[in-house]
Amino acid sequence: MDRNTHVVIMAGGIGSRLWPASTPLAPKQFIDVLGVGKSLIQLTVDRFRPLCDMSHFWVVTSAGYADTVKAQLPDIPAENILAEPEARNTAPCIAYSCWKIAAKFPDANIVVTPADALVLEKETFVKVIGEALSFSAANAAVVTVGIVPSRPETGYGYICAGKTEYGKVTKVRSFREKPDRATAERYLSEGNYFWNAGIFVWSAGTIISQFRRYCPGIAGVMDRLAPYLNTEGEAAALKELFPQCEKISIDYAVMEKSPDIYVIAGELGWSDLGSWGSVKEHMACDEDGNAVVGDDVRLFHCRGCVVHLPSVKTAVLEGLDGFIVAEKDGALLVCRMSDEQHIKEYSAGK
Repeated sequence: MDRNTHVVIMAGGIGSRLWPASTPLAPKQFIDVLGVGKSLIQLTVDRFRPLCDMSHFWVVTSAGYADTVKAQLPDIPAENILAEPEARNTAPCIAYSCWKIAAKFPDANIVVTPADALVLEKETFVKVIGEALSFSAANAAVVTVGIVPSRPETGYGYICAGKTEYGKVTKVRSFREKPDRATAERYLSEGNYFWNAGIFVWSAGTIISQFRRYCPGIAGVMDRLAPYLNTEGEAAALKELFPQCEKISIDYAVMEKSPDIYVIAGELGWSDLGSWGSVKEHMACDEDGNAVVGDDVRLFHCRGCVVHLPSVKTAVLEGLDGFIVAEKDGALLVCRMSDEQHIKEYSAGK
């Protein structure tokens, strides 16, 4: 465990594709999606514990979720829970956290990770992140984590690496948007394309210099905020200045512009749990392929379903084949798995 290592967890999303379990009031990072007794953000903290002291964990979230973070992660210092006054995408979120860390810990080596992904191969994950931290500590480089693809997935962005080498840091050739099926199959066959997990590793000095070079607008806002960081005036200054940041992802702001980007890839058992289908893949299933969360769920002649009813006293389902059945706070979803890409529209009443 290196005393310079810090972990920043981004926890501001609303997870609308997992409605009704995930809602704007209680999004997926704060719920026990898998029925394992811990929320996704708690699982995220657990996997990073071997790398970082709890005093060096930071969570960036929206102001409305700050109390939830404090309740679920009581070991993280309250001052390390950073509340954005409004959502401005990942680049401003990352800039704010890294400027704030650098103000107190100029030698910080930082991992930035989403709060809501799943990693099954925890020991391999720790080794991969450790290698990335060693590299970023010694080089003015940004390291991103690539996932060795297990299928020609069209729902993820890809990283094209210079070499097909697992567990070693190598240069990134390019980032690729979500491909069509034929392109995804080609990526899989070529072997040097990896899923983009949205996990980044860099030193505080490196990422600040990258922002100054490739996203000077956000860097300028952060420099105006800097005198107020870690003072009583921070909240007021943040409320005034943060909304002035361009609404842009870190991928577009820095990653796709900089020549200083590297990747380390591994077979990590990773999923972004971005849909009920992906959740089902990581749940225990019965002999008929049904994945169930709930105290008393009785299935008769059902196959290939995902049933998420943790607050329902008793549920009886009969004759369903390939359905999602989920309920929370009186909102009920019954939807074919094949139509789950429309759940976001359904929940909005469209």
